[in-house]
Amino acid sequence: MRVLDTTFARGFIRMADDGWRQGWHECHGGNLSYRLAKEEVKAVEDDLRRERGWTPLSVQAGELAGDHFLVTGSGKFMRNMTLYPSDSFGMIEISDAGDAYRIVWGLTGGGLPTSELAAHLMNQAVKKRKSGGACRVIYHAHPGNIIALSFVLPMKDEIFTRELWEMEPECAMTFPAGMGVIPWMVPGTSEIGELTCRMMEEYDVVLWAQHGIFTAGETFDSAFGLTHTVEKAAEMLMKVISAGGKRNVPSAQDFRDMAEVFGLDLPERFLYEK
Repeated sequence: MRVLDTTFARGFIRMADDGWRQGWHECHGGNLSYRLAKEEVKAVEDDLRRERGWTPLSVQAGELAGDHFLVTGSGKFMRNMTLYPSDSFGMIEISDAGDAYRIVWGLTGGGLPTSELAAHLMNQAVKKRKSGGACRVIYHAHPGNIIALSFVLPMKDEIFTRELWEMEPECAMTFPAGMGVIPWMVPGTSEIGELTCRMMEEYDVVLWAQHGIFTAGETFDSAFGLTHTVEKAAEMLMKVISAGGKRNVPSAQDFRDMAEVFGLDLPERFLYEK
């Protein structure tokens, strides 16, 4: 089977295109990675080329040894994903030692994986371990409203989480563990990847202040849906702030009552009295 004929490749392309249509991927902003199941690799083996040399990784990825990933390309535009898929993204294989990668499909014309590859692999490793292998998608996007809030709200997990939860009940249902917040850091470095990793031990969504968000999910739908939910709540909060601020909000007890009905585990540190 050809890579582009598979369900996972079509899902990858659709997610990138959906993000572009939402306005989250200006120029070459944002990136996406997907960890393939072994049976998915086997199904497209005849379409892969393994003669290319290995490129050293800037991080150790021992937990991902032998894994294969779809990754967007460095400097590539999400808006071109549907037109030029094999140029816009590729498949990489991680070495058995977890210290190098090689391109086995796509990224034609000498393209390279995203400049955020280190952050993706580190977070893929965390989520693979935490989820028992179920989590396969890591997504980085630049949604405007949640970025704008990072100029306004205090840089605290508790405040961002509670403020967004109050916008609609689906927020607490979609990210019941809350969200992490990281102050501005230089993008594309191991340092921001390592700090994001520490937060991904607890959360599925992390805000990079004045930059964008990182989300994780078992499927394309779950990762995209989480990003979409956060951004919609941020849009509503920006409108509320612009209209003079909140007047009527659900109480901490309201969230506890909802958690009981829907079987949610909402951390008490987000349920402070306001």
